[in-house]
Order: sequence, then C-alpha cells, then structure tokens
Amino acid sequence: MSKTPIEIAALRRDYTRATLLEASIAGDPFKQFALWFEEAHACEISEPNAMILATADANGKPAARTVLLKSFDTLGFVFFTNYESRKGRELAQNPQASLLFSWMDLERQVRLEGRVDRTSAQESDDYFDSRPAESRLGAWASPQSEVVSDRAVIDRQFADARQRYGDSPPRPPYWGGYRLVPDVFEFWQGRVSRLHDRIRYRRHGSGWVIERLAP
Repeated sequence: MSKTPIEIAALRRDYTRATLLEASIAGDPFKQFALWFEEAHACEISEPNAMILATADANGKPAARTVLLKSFDTLGFVFFTNYESRKGRELAQNPQASLLFSWMDLERQVRLEGRVDRTSAQESDDYFDSRPAESRLGAWASPQSEVVSDRAVIDRQFADARQRYGDSPPRPPYWGGYRLVPDVFEFWQGRVSRLHDRIRYRRHGSGWVIERLAP
C-alpha cells in the first residue's frame, strides 16, 4: 500500500500562545534574551541552546548550520568549533554572521546579527578542558568539513588520538571559540492570522533603538 503524499502546502497552524508588546519588554536586548532563554529551558525544549549560524564567504555565497551556544553575556554569544572548518574559513574571510534561535514550542524565534571575533586562547582552553574526553579526542580525529573516503577514516583517527593522548588530550591549535557581538536583535512571537509580533533592537551609539517591524 502506497503512502498518502504529505500536502506540504497545507501544513499550517495559528500561533496563539503569547504576545510581544513594547510595554512589556526589557529595555536591554541581552536581558530580554536571557528572559526568553530561561523560559525555553524551563519548558524543557530539546537543546534550547541550539542555534543556526549563517555565514558567507568573500564572494557572498551563504551557508548555514546548527551550532550550540555555550555562553552569553553583554560581550556577546559564544560557540566553539574547528577554525579550519568551512564556517571557520568563511568567518576569516567575512567576520559578519547571523544567529537564529527557533523555539517553536513557544512560538518564538530570536535572530541576531553582528561581528564575529575569536575568543581568547584562555577561554578556548577553559571550555575545551571542561568537555568529556571523547569529545576532546573527537576534535583531534575530525578534519571538519574535509572530504574523507569513509567512516573508517574517522574511527581510525579517533583511535590514534586516544592512543597518543589517552584521556587528557590538549586543545588542538586549530580548535577554539568565537564570539558574535550583536548589533541587531530581533524577537519574534507568533500571532494569529500570520500577524506576528516582531521587535527589533538596533545598536545606536552606547544604547539601543527599539523598533516594531511589520510581520
């Protein structure tokens, strides 16, 4: 028996959980993000720190992938990766990027734009040393984004890294952190009839301009 085709165009729902009004938001976007992040975590959303990182190379060709937020404060939003990966190469060519958090169980999204800088070596060391040994060995085993002939190559390099470093591998010189320093935040709250609430914080001097965007 053949399966009934999914009617993708008919997949829709109305968003009715909440509103986002200027009178109820924080004046500082970092505080507003912290509030929403805490609510996403409290709702036990799977990996609330998962975010889409969008980059572009020197010619403007875009790419996007999911990475994990590992910390944030008023200095920016931090994630870690292989500096020699595709995203690392693109950030070296064009250090502007966007992050997107999608918490659809709460009918919410947050989008950020800004400059991306490498974290300090000490920050990278501290986070790397906090990771499970297997994850640290994996950083040595994987030439991220490079073509490999098969899975056995990765498994063999992982075994080689374990034999070389045991359970105490140091941080590879090509692995570390990035910090996105936002100059734009957009908070999106789903509403009925696709008339969603969109509030943008735009950096202006030492403060922020708050604007409502049409849905």
